[in-house]
Amino acid sequence: MADTSINLDALRQRIDQLDDDILRLISERADCAQQVAHIKLAEDEEAVFYRPEREAQVLRRIMALNKGPLDAEEMARLFREIMSACLALEKPIKVSYLGPEGTFTQQAALKHFGESAISLPMAAIDEVFREVEAGAVNYGVVPVENSTEGVVNHTLDTFMDSSIRICGEVVLRIHHHLLVSETTRRDKVSRIYSHPQSFAQCRKWLDAHFPHAERVPVASNAEAAKLVKTEWHSAAIAGDMAAKLYNLERVAEKIEDRPDNSTRFLIIGNQDIPMSGEDKTSIVVAMRNQPGALHDLLEPFHRHQIDMTRLETRPSRTGVWNYVFFIDFKGHRDEPRVTAVLEEVQLRAAELRVLGSYPQGVL
Repeated sequence: MADTSINLDALRQRIDQLDDDILRLISERADCAQQVAHIKLAEDEEAVFYRPEREAQVLRRIMALNKGPLDAEEMARLFREIMSACLALEKPIKVSYLGPEGTFTQQAALKHFGESAISLPMAAIDEVFREVEAGAVNYGVVPVENSTEGVVNHTLDTFMDSSIRICGEVVLRIHHHLLVSETTRRDKVSRIYSHPQSFAQCRKWLDAHFPHAERVPVASNAEAAKLVKTEWHSAAIAGDMAAKLYNLERVAEKIEDRPDNSTRFLIIGNQDIPMSGEDKTSIVVAMRNQPGALHDLLEPFHRHQIDMTRLETRPSRTGVWNYVFFIDFKGHRDEPRVTAVLEEVQLRAAELRVLGSYPQGVL
C-alpha cells in the first residue's frame, strides 16, 4: 500500500511539472501571436489576422504528429482552442451565424473558430450574408447540407444573388436529445417541439416512443427548448448547446434514426483563400438549354480526373425551366489542372462563377 502511495505522489508531482511546462509554452505562444500582430499592423493597418489555410495546415500537422493516447481529433480540438485564444489577443474574430443562440449552427461556428470568437446570432440565412457583405462581421456560418435530409436550398439560392465567397467548411455530427424541464410531467408529455428537419431525422424513434404526441414544428431547436420551459406537458428535440443554455434534462439521448447523421456548414467571407494543400472548390454554373448540356459540363472533370464531391441543381432566376448547377470538387482554383477545367467549363457554360476555394474541413 505504501509503494502505491509513493508512486501516486510521484505521478502527481510529474503532472504538476508538466502543467507548469504547458502553461509556460502556451504563454510563449501567445506572446509570439502578439508580436505577429504588431508586425502585421506596422505593415498594414487593415491586416488580416485569421488565415484559414494556415490554421488548417497547423491542425493537420498536429494530427499527423500525434502519437496518443489522446486521439488525433481531440488533440486538434485542444490546439484549436489555443489558437483561438491567441488570435483573440491579436484581434477577436466576429462571426455571424444562423440563430438563435443554442443552435447547431452556433455549435459549428465555435467548433471552427473556437470559444474565443465573438459569435452573433442572426434570424435568417440572408441576414448572415448581409452582415458579412456589410463588413459588420469577419465571417458567417450557414448550413448547406445534411447527410439525412439533403441540401439547404435557401443557402444555395442566396449565393445566386451574393458576391460572398466560401472560405471554409465544417462538418458537425448531429446528436438529438429529447429534453424536458424540471416542471415537466414526463408521463403526461403530449406535445413535442422541434425544427422540421429534426423531426425528419428522428421520425422512427418518435413513432416508436411517442406515436400519439403532437409534433409542433418551430423555427429552430433552440426555440423548441425555450418553449419547453413554459409548459408542463411538452418536450423538445434539441442538441447539447440548447440543453445547457436552457438548463433542460435529457429524457433520451441520441435519438436520431441514423447514427452517422451529420450536417455540413459553410464559412463565408469576403476574401480569397490561398492553397492549404488539401482544398475544395465550389462553383455555380448556368448551362444553355440544349441537348447534352450536362455531359458537356461534366466531361472536363472526368478527363482531368478531378474528384467531384457534390452536384446540385436549382431553378434559374432568369427563365422558366432553366437550371443552374452547384458543384463541389477537390482541388484549388490556382492548381493548373483545376484552372484548365474551369477555363473549359467557362467556354461551354452560359455563366460560371467560382464561389470559393478553401481548406477541406479538418475536424
